Amino acid sequence: MIIHFAGLGSMGSGMAASCLRAGHEVHGTDPSAERLAALVAAGGQARGEGSPASDIAVSVVLNAEQSRAAIFGEGGLASRLAPGGVILGCATVAPAFAREMEAEAQAMGLHYLDAPISGGAGKAAAGQLTIMAAGTPDAFAAARPALNAMAETVFELGDHAGPASAMKAVNQLLAGVHIATMAEAMTFAMTQGITPETFLEVIPRCAGTSWMLENRAPHIATGDYTPHSQVNIWPKDLGIVLDIARNARFSAPITAAALQQYLAAAGMGLGHEDDSAVVKVYARNAGLTLPGEG
Repeated sequence: MIIHFAGLGSMGSGMAASCLRAGHEVHGTDPSAERLAALVAAGGQARGEGSPASDIAVSVVLNAEQSRAAIFGEGGLASRLAPGGVILGCATVAPAFAREMEAEAQAMGLHYLDAPISGGAGKAAAGQLTIMAAGTPDAFAAARPALNAMAETVFELGDHAGPASAMKAVNQLLAGVHIATMAEAMTFAMTQGITPETFLEVIPRCAGTSWMLENRAPHIATGDYTPHSQVNIWPKDLGIVLDIARNARFSAPITAAALQQYLAAAGMGLGHEDDSAVVKVYARNAGLTLPGEG
């Protein structure tokens, strides 16, 4: 299959690499020449005007605005798909937006799979993502070669777009709150004389642990905030959660509290750092010195 990726960041590049390993022809578009060069070095191709039509298009961009531009903008994924091709929308978006994308794709004679992803950059590179998916049976059938290459688990959540994005919102509520809570717990531990290293030795073996804690806390302990998932993602994702909750007349106070910490981190100029950098908000307020800060 010819699979075209829009977005070759930490997730998209790993997903593209997984499709290459599965034997597919992979094309990519990305604003970064460095990311495109990395794809070419791995055996892929930078998408050009003379490139053949793709069978599958995968949008791995940041938000709804970028998704619309990447899919339906000038020279976007939809315009370069073969008739009957399928678009996988992998960004975290509101369910209503996913339904809009599906309707636009169907109007063009294309399939659309609402397909948000979870698992982090490491699992993306290993082809072991969890994909929450919803779409018509034909959309699933057309997308299957890419799903098989990229995912360890695919949850089929409905026969139209929307339910998968709703489930991703539930996941993001938990993930965003867990990261902020990990940062709060680690800095609280420091006020009690517990070092980040001791925290990491003990808590992962106790009931208070979580996958996000075990994945993000080591970044703090080593003072390495190289962005695998940026702080800036969370005002968007938790904002989507709260918008959905508001429409459902559902109160989500813990989500709202976590969102304020990410907004504070972004206000400190940390938006492009790894999302574990939210710990710096707590450290600043408590007068703590984190590892790597001298």
